Amino acid sequence: MIAHLHSLFLSSTGVCTDTRKLIKGNIYFALKGPSFDGNKFALQAMQNGALAAVVDDSSIKGENIYLVENVLTTLQHLATYHRQALKTPVIGLTGSNGKTTTKELISRILGSSYNVLFTEGNLNNHIGVPLTLLRLNSEHQIAVIEMGANHQGEIQELSKIAMPNFGLITNIGKAHLEGFGGIDGVIKGKTELYRHLMENDGVIFCRRNNELLTKNLNHYQKVIFYSTQPDVCIYGEISAPASVVKFNWFENHNRIDEITTHLTGDYNLENLVAAVCIGRYFNVTPEKIKSAIEGYIPENQRSQIEISGSNTIIIDAYNANPSSMEAALKNLSENYDGNKVIILGEMLELGQDANAEHQHIVDLLSSMEKDLLILVGENFLHTTLNDHALRFKTSEDACNYLQNHAINESTILVKGSRGSKMEKVLDGIRNHN
Repeated sequence: MIAHLHSLFLSSTGVCTDTRKLIKGNIYFALKGPSFDGNKFALQAMQNGALAAVVDDSSIKGENIYLVENVLTTLQHLATYHRQALKTPVIGLTGSNGKTTTKELISRILGSSYNVLFTEGNLNNHIGVPLTLLRLNSEHQIAVIEMGANHQGEIQELSKIAMPNFGLITNIGKAHLEGFGGIDGVIKGKTELYRHLMENDGVIFCRRNNELLTKNLNHYQKVIFYSTQPDVCIYGEISAPASVVKFNWFENHNRIDEITTHLTGDYNLENLVAAVCIGRYFNVTPEKIKSAIEGYIPENQRSQIEISGSNTIIIDAYNANPSSMEAALKNLSENYDGNKVIILGEMLELGQDANAEHQHIVDLLSSMEKDLLILVGENFLHTTLNDHALRFKTSEDACNYLQNHAINESTILVKGSRGSKMEKVLDGIRNHN
């Protein structure tokens, strides 16, 4: 069945899982979710010009309707079959923090010399990874596949689908603690990528000065190291404290160049050096690497800097966990002068650790210089404060306050988990200005 579907796929205009986005000639996959059943739209997809529809409801019948046991599994198997047929080198990428930024940097660097397919948006899960792989064609020379996870076994599953030849774990931190079952579960879950590569003779890119990562290599030999210290061939160092990252890049202790980025936060240095290392492994020239990095402007509320009226807004609100929250606060404290406003949304998916981790962040805040502190969300309502803060149950409440209370001539950090909807807080700041 998969071989036949693949043959059909090659003559199609691609795959589709949403009839509202269907293009004539697509193969429609009738996925199911908690609140929808794609099978109900299969006949409509055919009427709208689908080449075929893949369903797992036997009551749906018709020409070019393919009945399978499980539509999602079939989509995943088709993606793997297609990936194997093309034999395109695949770089698998995961981590607790920075994986999307690192994916963007790697893709731009490699894209300066190769035809690169890379994960778009947040298509990094059990549905998004196969959909990305099915965008591969014979003209692509490298694929960069981001893999997200919130529980153990997920990276293992995604690795079986994408079959990466190369892999990078950006870091391991306190993300999705509830789903992983604590930090030990996060370590076990993220390093499933290492185990896949070790079992399949793949190449691992690893930051040498990250003990948590290196001790999980288990003496594996096919490892390319990079570092943020002068202890390996390729490393980078911050060249000067600044609101954006400026770093010197070295190879064999020889300074290659200084690169000025559009990224805020020294914590991005490890992501930048990882991208440089992978670029050099694939023989991208230093000139092209420098140009690619300096041309990258972050978006989607990740390490962004925005000027709004007289304010500078640091937007890092796509997601948050204790590790990334602490790094963002350190960046604000060390690299920005003048009036400082901190607006934090609660961190989600921390399970039984939620109270302790939110209290830890609040304790850190008590020792920081700031002119205004705003905390948003239920988890922050239950913390004990040692200094003054405004606390709001929702981002809508915080937005209403900000629309009626101007902030001027300040650096404003806005950070929180995706579910805390900190973009509404941004609306409050912008609309007042």
